[in-house]
Amino acid sequence: MTHQTTRGYRVFRVLNAVILTGVVVATLYPFLNIVAQSFSHERYILAGEVNLVPRGFNLTTYKIIASDPMFWTNYRNTVVYTVVATLVAMVLTTCYAYVLSKRHLKGRTFLIWVAVFTMFFNGGLIPNYVLVTSIGLKNTLWAIVLPNAISVFNLLVMKAFFENLPDELEEAAAIDGLNTYGILWRIVLPLSKAVIATMVLFYAVSFWNSWFTAFLYMSDAELFPVTVYLRNLIAGATGAEGAGAALGDVTQAASNIKSVTIVLTVLPILAVYPFVQRYFVSGVMLGAVKG
Repeated sequence: MTHQTTRGYRVFRVLNAVILTGVVVATLYPFLNIVAQSFSHERYILAGEVNLVPRGFNLTTYKIIASDPMFWTNYRNTVVYTVVATLVAMVLTTCYAYVLSKRHLKGRTFLIWVAVFTMFFNGGLIPNYVLVTSIGLKNTLWAIVLPNAISVFNLLVMKAFFENLPDELEEAAAIDGLNTYGILWRIVLPLSKAVIATMVLFYAVSFWNSWFTAFLYMSDAELFPVTVYLRNLIAGATGAEGAGAALGDVTQAASNIKSVTIVLTVLPILAVYPFVQRYFVSGVMLGAVKG
């Protein structure tokens, strides 16, 4: 019986390894193909001859983008927007989630449903634009930060995580003289590194990749994030008006410009992810134990 069980387990491990290897290959191949295209010459891309290795090594598009001062201005804007927006979002989400995790809070159910309601219903694009414009946020950092300051999904994950923390810890801290803010800062947050790191990653990726909010509320090119710059660059390479940079040889760059923009956009996130990866799975799982 033991032999049969062991044999079945080995078969399971082999099948599991094969399936997971297939998933990894299917996931990595498109990205590696994009990287290869970003360094390839246009004629090989158009002929469909680029797979995982660059053909006709070409840095033209990288040089065009890197030589444009506006690219670095917009890149700096993206860093600032992402850092500030993530910081604001984490403060608001953490405070709101901690409050909602307290079952004795009066009106707790109402506050939860207020948050959940916004997941399914909102005012719409035009009312949001009118609101942001009327309160003077257009062409400011806050037009990007405030409308997206709280993700309800992240809020509910953090709420569930806080609910799983032992109540005895907070009761002991209260007996020792800590107030609510002291308990949150000195007891709860140090025990929540996993979920905090996960939420920081979620927010940072969201704000880094976001372009439509800036495209909608920013009219000054000096304030654009790099995603809008790259969007305009692609539009210019395909013949649309309003390109974000003066392309020296747009014909030569047009074939691999999309690949270059993807690589330039995703690199910072790839650089950050290894440092928070060890918290990622545990943060999501611990926050999802309860709903």
